[in-house]
Amino acid sequence: MRLKDIQDIFHKELDAVFGENEVGSFFNILISHYLKLNRIALILDPELTISKDEEQPLFEALSRLKLEEPIQYIIGETEFFGLPFKVNEHTLIPRPETEELISLVLENIKNQKTNSKALSILDIGTGSGCIAISLAKNLPNAQVYAVDVSEEALKTAKQNAEFNNVQVSFIKADILNVNSWDLEFKDLEFDIIVSNPPYVRNLEKVEIKNNVLNHEPHLALFVEDNNPLQFYKAITEFTVNKLKDNGLLFFEINQYLGKEMIQLLEDYHFDDIELKTDIFGNNRMLKGKKNTN
Repeated sequence: MRLKDIQDIFHKELDAVFGENEVGSFFNILISHYLKLNRIALILDPELTISKDEEQPLFEALSRLKLEEPIQYIIGETEFFGLPFKVNEHTLIPRPETEELISLVLENIKNQKTNSKALSILDIGTGSGCIAISLAKNLPNAQVYAVDVSEEALKTAKQNAEFNNVQVSFIKADILNVNSWDLEFKDLEFDIIVSNPPYVRNLEKVEIKNNVLNHEPHLALFVEDNNPLQFYKAITEFTVNKLKDNGLLFFEINQYLGKEMIQLLEDYHFDDIELKTDIFGNNRMLKGKKNTN
């Protein structure tokens, strides 16, 4: 079958849902992934044909796209902070806003002229490992730890660490379980703690696209409306004993709860609290320094 004819089928079946440009992008990603072809090949040879075996994964992907499954899950990978990451239904697909969080961490380390060799960093709720691994890649002498409650997510994160050739110490633990802190984090203290925990309230589900709502893990996304800061409170409490004096805490946050998050860090006597906006102009990142008193 001509590849051009398959492309036409994709547009016919999907344009009404995703729009012509995005469908074109999906098709280019798929032929690159499955056929090792780029879009120029199709432009240069409109009569290019492929075998039945080569057609099969494209039509399977089409069926999954019709269910609005994310393209990253279909091909099993994505790019984040210039690095390749495996992703699946057990892990969130990393967002551009989280790349900004990593840039903020690295910028603060650089500005403080900290000796990165001595740095101990903890990523809480690591998921695919994108934060921990990106930091480890950019701070090769730092000691990076990552924690998650999901065994399946940790399995993927470990694969990603190996794939990107970095050393990260992974810990399975529930940060909401106060009793596990001394057990799982015994004798550990950190210079930097960073987290992108669940923060989308159930009332905000109406703002979430179907490809996210129906396919990405709700455990990593949603919190109850009556306790939206549940994870942030637990993590901030965790810093009391586990973040070194003058250590830095970084959060990715719900854009609607910036004021409440500032208040939370003030309640725990953090200094140098900064609320940062993302590329879309939304309140998205929060930084605080642990008070020495």
